[in-house]
Amino acid sequence: MRTELGNRMIGSGTNALASSIILVCRQRSEAAPTATRREFLTALKSELPAALTHLQRGNIAPVDLAQSAIGPGMAVYTRYAKVLDAEGKAVSVRDALTLINEVLDEAMAEQEGDFDADTRWALVWFEQVGFNDGAYGDAEQLSKAKNTSIAGLEQAGILSSKGGKVRLFRPADLPADWDPHTDTRLTVWEMVHHLIRVLEADGEGAAAKLVAGLGTKAEVARELAYRLYTLCERKKRAAEAMSYNGLVQSWPEIVRLAHEVQPERPDQGALLL
Repeated sequence: MRTELGNRMIGSGTNALASSIILVCRQRSEAAPTATRREFLTALKSELPAALTHLQRGNIAPVDLAQSAIGPGMAVYTRYAKVLDAEGKAVSVRDALTLINEVLDEAMAEQEGDFDADTRWALVWFEQVGFNDGAYGDAEQLSKAKNTSIAGLEQAGILSSKGGKVRLFRPADLPADWDPHTDTRLTVWEMVHHLIRVLEADGEGAAAKLVAGLGTKAEVARELAYRLYTLCERKKRAAEAMSYNGLVQSWPEIVRLAHEVQPERPDQGALLL
């Protein structure tokens, strides 16, 4: 629940919560069954991915996602009178939360199937070295595993390769005149980082024009922003994490403004062929 106003007096110049996570408890049936740890884990893997998608569509901020996923995860755990491990011992709440987080990570990773090969390469490389230099040999080996190539990744405009080193471009390094319509190797990675570049430099209105140009492809960019935030949080990369979180938080307003962007029309007198 978004419960706090950014302009409230106590929030001025201080760190203040933007939202609150509410757990709603319902009384369990007296006839609730007992489950094994395997049965609990199977139910989690069946139900948590759908809950994750629902939370993302509700635009839960990446910083709040793990906490928000506790609700649907614990809903599975608490529907049983007991959850027992292989030795017949009760699975504790702490252990249940660990399993919920593991399944959440798996569900986030499975969303990578929506991404192109270049973006999947960039995700793994980013997790390993961030925006720092990495060895060309390592990058090339990973590119073969991800069904792409360093030359192709350079063509896609997401990295530089020279002197035996490979480095992903930061948003600020990307060209300001980028046009997705003329990009011959468009990637989800580019979409996210150009959106961050424009958003941080020129605000939500400028980002909305870019989203309008991307059309239906833009929604996949938000999925990648969630995934990248999770990686940054795990690697303690606070600055990058804030950028991805900021993009997701601004998304509803960016999309709203994108709907108001008028499509470009040819000048009078131009021939439409």
